[in-house]
Amino acid sequence: MRIVLVGPPGAGKGTQAALLAKTLSIPHVSTGDLFRANISQGTELGKLAKSIMDEGKLVPDEVTIAMVRDRLHQQDAENGFLLDGFPRNTAQAVALDGILKDFGIALDGVLDLEVPEDEVVRRIAGRRLCRNDSAHIFHVLYNPPKTEGVCDVCGGELYQRSDDSEETVRTRLEVYHTETEPIIEYYAKQGLVTTIPALGKVDEVTERAIAALRENAND
Repeated sequence: MRIVLVGPPGAGKGTQAALLAKTLSIPHVSTGDLFRANISQGTELGKLAKSIMDEGKLVPDEVTIAMVRDRLHQQDAENGFLLDGFPRNTAQAVALDGILKDFGIALDGVLDLEVPEDEVVRRIAGRRLCRNDSAHIFHVLYNPPKTEGVCDVCGGELYQRSDDSEETVRTRLEVYHTETEPIIEYYAKQGLVTTIPALGKVDEVTERAIAALRENAND
């Protein structure tokens, strides 16, 4: 299956993408991972992206699109893939259609993870990370530490990332509504979008997504 996963920040896209890709036995293609891999491997695209990022500028669409094209051309993506973080805007969605047309394939579906805006703010603004190990993550409401401000695992200090503040989260949501949300309408016109309620336990959301994909495949 060839799937695009979309949704606002805090919707759980990364978690769901990893679980769905494993369940469906297809590669999880994350733009964040693509950038890191190209930069660490010193590819031409990676060098170009790094030089732009070092200047504090946004990497242009054409560089991101070229990285995605290269990734989807790899052998492990022949039988399907799950795209997470791409496309981010309508121009990238149009470019992806062009890439897939060149490869003689097409998308099977677009999963839209739906979460109320206030819940997005609660999820992100309540997140706390350990200064000793950022993999130790807590939440003031959903996964509080036994002692406030102290990591249960190693005793390190817990802190809130600057970009996790409520003000910053609402700004990120505005960017999502302006730049990314229009791709849902773009794909809806192609009959590809299924909206998945993303509230509840992680495995429940995964089950909803799998059920939706199977239903679409049988239509």
